[in-house]
Amino acid sequence: MVEPINLNKARKARAKVEAKSQAAQNRVVHGLPKAVRDLAAARAAKARDALAGKKRED
Repeated sequence: MVEPINLNKARKARAKVEAKSQAAQNRVVHGLPKAVRDLAAARAAKARDALAGKKRED
């Protein structure tokens, strides 16, 4: 026979896993120094401008 599942414990365990993944994402976003964030933003802007410059106007 199968063991009964405590739904409350399962719900709490799932919430704990989701909270840990959200915390990991927040650490990535908010854990970077300002210089690194600015550099990443500048590189993204440069790439966006380079792509926009190569588009054809029809």
